[in-house]
Amino acid sequence: MEISQAAHQIHRVTNFQDLVNTPFQGETNAICWSRELVGDFFEIVKKIETNDNITVFGEEELLELELTEQGQLAREILLNDWKLLAEYGADPLLNVIKYYERDEADSFFPTDVYSFHVDRSPIPSATFLCTYYGEPSEILPNAQAIQKIHVPEIREELKKQFDGPEGDFETYLSENFYDLHYQSKSDSLPISLGIGHLWRLAIDHPESQVLPCVHRAPEEKTSRLLLIC
Repeated sequence: MEISQAAHQIHRVTNFQDLVNTPFQGETNAICWSRELVGDFFEIVKKIETNDNITVFGEEELLELELTEQGQLAREILLNDWKLLAEYGADPLLNVIKYYERDEADSFFPTDVYSFHVDRSPIPSATFLCTYYGEPSEILPNAQAIQKIHVPEIREELKKQFDGPEGDFETYLSENFYDLHYQSKSDSLPISLGIGHLWRLAIDHPESQVLPCVHRAPEEKTSRLLLIC
């Protein structure tokens, strides 16, 4: 069942133009430019100065790095991916991530990026991401996920915390991003996005014709090199 759902959800392409021009339709809400990259991306991670949990860097910082031949190959791929997305009209960010901020351990409803969630925009858009080094993100077939606000015990707890007219409850859920988060079903099988592949994920926006793609950040075992926009 899981393989069939993944096969319908993910469409794979072999170039950037197909990545950005292939429409989401039916059950397909994740498009992948499958690639086998060359170069030493770990060398980039080691040489980018990281003083914070998340370090954002760009072309200038990359070009200043003194790299080996393999590091230079990795740098050219990063610069080319960044350029392709920028010329497309996206706003790509290159990050070295040690870890993201997390909600308190005792929170009954974490809304950090380690929770399965969907992205939302008021205008037509999509999420692009690629992990070059470190643990990759995961997606979950929509049929294997349930919106947390529809889990009875969670919904009841949210109602206890809500202090307002009953008619404003749904607005409260949206304003606090509770409606963006999902719980995996007992038989779920998350799908790794892998290393080096550039992904385009459907998000929740007013003109979307498909369900948004449910995804989450990985538990980092080492610093992660990520492009996202």
